Amino acid sequence: MLAALALALPACGGAPATRPPERATLVLVGGEIVTNDPARPRVRGLAVRGNRVMAVGDEAAVRALVGPETRVVELGGATVVPGLVDGHCHLYGLGASLENVSLRGLESEQAAAALAARAALERAPGEWLLGRGWDQNRWGGSFPTRASLDAALGERPAALRRVDGHALWANSAALRRAGVTRDTPDPPGGKIVRDAAGEPTGVLIDTAMDLVERHVPAPGPEVRERRIRRAAQVAIEVGLTGVHEMGVDDETVAVYRRLAASGELPLRVNAYLAGSPELAARLGERELEPDDGDAYFAVVGMKLFADGALGSRGAKLAADYSDDPGNRGLWVIEPAALREAVIAATGAGWQIATHAIGDAAVAATLDAYEAAAARQPGVDLRLRVEHAQVMTAADVERLARLGVLASMQPTHATSDMPWAEARLGPERVRGAYAWRSVLDAGGLIVAGSDFPVEETSPQLGLYAAVTRRDPAGSPAEGWYPAQRMTLDEAIYAFTAAPAEAGFVEDHRGRLVAGFVADVTVYDRALTPDRGLLDARVAMTVVGGEVVYERAGRAAGRD
Repeated sequence: MLAALALALPACGGAPATRPPERATLVLVGGEIVTNDPARPRVRGLAVRGNRVMAVGDEAAVRALVGPETRVVELGGATVVPGLVDGHCHLYGLGASLENVSLRGLESEQAAAALAARAALERAPGEWLLGRGWDQNRWGGSFPTRASLDAALGERPAALRRVDGHALWANSAALRRAGVTRDTPDPPGGKIVRDAAGEPTGVLIDTAMDLVERHVPAPGPEVRERRIRRAAQVAIEVGLTGVHEMGVDDETVAVYRRLAASGELPLRVNAYLAGSPELAARLGERELEPDDGDAYFAVVGMKLFADGALGSRGAKLAADYSDDPGNRGLWVIEPAALREAVIAATGAGWQIATHAIGDAAVAATLDAYEAAAARQPGVDLRLRVEHAQVMTAADVERLARLGVLASMQPTHATSDMPWAEARLGPERVRGAYAWRSVLDAGGLIVAGSDFPVEETSPQLGLYAAVTRRDPAGSPAEGWYPAQRMTLDEAIYAFTAAPAEAGFVEDHRGRLVAGFVADVTVYDRALTPDRGLLDARVAMTVVGGEVVYERAGRAAGRD
């Protein structure tokens, strides 16, 4: 401390002491550095000092900032981007899924039940078997039933969520513990699937899931912390420097807050509370924890649900499902209640993110947002529509005109494309997963994955966005390829757009001098093709600190 002060003060009776030039702590040179700065979209050198970007520019200018303590990374032609952020995911949910049984990718109900039986052998007698990932679309379209789980698990209660999280497969033991019988009415916003005799089949959709899940023992803070730590490690290893954590409870918030305060969160988490009309009415009694640009944890808003999911036919459509006449999906929150909740929450200063997948749900959400904005003219609300999977052309234009953010997940399109047209029909599907339409209308896309619904890596999202193909390369021409993004647009959607959604666009999302040094480094040049899947994350930097570095990385050398 005394030495530092001596450098800053003039020497007694003589000329002022000369301050040595500042040197970078980390320098990356020799590759393509994407800045998101329109004035200099690509540079060859990046210098970091402490937790801030010190300079960007040509190699020679950046190398001039190297000092004896500077770490220099020679990129060898690899690509560097602003820190990637998943704009809609469930980080805590990922941690939970890593501990529970995964039914992802299984091709039959019998295979899923057999896997559940094997997983049960590793658990204590009587312990609930929890899991996620089954998808009836992979085995012909029929929902599973409790009978197969009963045969596999006997009296062990089981609650297994569908891959999208909007339907639950339970066995008879779980239904008995929950008191769900043929006489149990469907709750508002939910559905108990029943057989021809009126008996529950074991599948519960949307709000009906809570009939069973509220009987599952709640995890304690130690379990929540373990799950967050494990999920955060997975996230930084795929290059994520931040996430928008969609729908968390107060118990999980408390654990996040404690980890951030002790410097133990390796990435930034912007959290949205799991919301309801009742909570919206009480938000004026709570304090927001806004993101100041440097924060590792912030509570920035609340998430609501307008409808369910397309895969379980819970998404609310304006016309019948093409493959299920008479069914138009579910309102999880009725439009009038949604409108009042949004007005109350925004009036209390909270940002709102509303899950809306079907075209009717998107329309009702925009109606609510328009009403809220009219109550507060000139206030920058930055309201979000989560997923926005099916939209009319008129609502695409309205979304952009209102300045509503479209929080969309590119891999949803490539996961859903085998059956989405059957749900929607050949005309309505043209307004589904319509990224190009949103961008051309002047809208902002905040990209994410919705993990653990989808895989965690943002590279899969970048690839889906620019190709409209699945990882196997199908279809060769891309699924409705006119809706593709460019690579620059896709990178922006995973970097600068989440910063704007979080009100921190003056701090993060770009690599310019003075901005927070959140950086994702790849091991090769990124190209808008299959090469996006072949690239590997070489280094993840959060706040100027290298929080992940791949062993044997090929992004040049130090």
